[in-house]
Amino acid sequence: MNNISVLTEFLLLGFSGTWRFQFLQSVFFIIIYLAALMGNSLIIAITSLDPSLHTPMYYFLRNLSLFDICLVSAVVPKIVFNSLIQRNSISFLSCVIQVFLVPFSAVAELLLLTGMSIDRYTAICHPLHYEVIMNRDRCVQIVALSWLSGGLLSAMHTTGTFSLSYCGLNKIQQFFCDIPQLLAITCSKNITAEIVLILVNAVLDFCCFLCIIISYIYIFSTVKKIPSIEGQSKVYSTCLPHLAVVALFLSTAFVAYLKPILGSTSFTDLILSSFYIFLPPSLNPIIYSLRNKAIKAGLDKLVTRKLLTKENILMFLQ
Repeated sequence: MNNISVLTEFLLLGFSGTWRFQFLQSVFFIIIYLAALMGNSLIIAITSLDPSLHTPMYYFLRNLSLFDICLVSAVVPKIVFNSLIQRNSISFLSCVIQVFLVPFSAVAELLLLTGMSIDRYTAICHPLHYEVIMNRDRCVQIVALSWLSGGLLSAMHTTGTFSLSYCGLNKIQQFFCDIPQLLAITCSKNITAEIVLILVNAVLDFCCFLCIIISYIYIFSTVKKIPSIEGQSKVYSTCLPHLAVVALFLSTAFVAYLKPILGSTSFTDLILSSFYIFLPPSLNPIIYSLRNKAIKAGLDKLVTRKLLTKENILMFLQ
């Protein structure tokens, strides 16, 4: 509570430049944000309204889109607002919300991607037992584990970070409230608890990464045994989008946190960090839609249904 009374806001490291540059930057961010919102909302709508897509893979995909919306919405609106009014401040409460939502979305998404890799492994390597193993209860358990684990770890990170003292130091070397950058400006000497949480998070990330890699080793070894090229291409069409999403998510996160915490942050560092926030939420719907015939068919049904509804309304009005 001492922190709240002493520190009411933080100063973020904005993208410097003229007002025209900041305005163009805001327009660019708005376009990316709207694209991410529209793409992920379409995925949610299609997989929810089309009965043929009520399968484990699309159930996981629907929750993945929810996490992507949460991640991009936690950061982008504040960046756009600050750019338009030419301010770099963020209130204490808004900073707390960002510190909670960003790790929550990241942890939950990684756990869900791991669950999706297990689902693909089961479907391809054990097709006869797939419906028994990946039943509705098991899918709900995987999704619930993702939500609860992300929420628990984020709550612990948020509590640990803001229980520290900042002694009036409020300049964050990042364009959003980031835990490593907040630890860099704290004047508390004992940050062991938060470091332990970060190590636990790192171990969890490594275990998820290892599980995904092992799953795909078995998947690709099984695909090679399929005699027909058509059968192999069908398997690849369902696995490669997921693998591309995993690679995009982990690579952008790795680049964002590769550089050391200490030291000044350059414009290039901000761009690299922005990849972690912007790219996965905006590109995931595109990756899953490019080679997925079921998603395309569901989109056609959704558009046709809306057109029929409009025609019925016009006929009624006439």
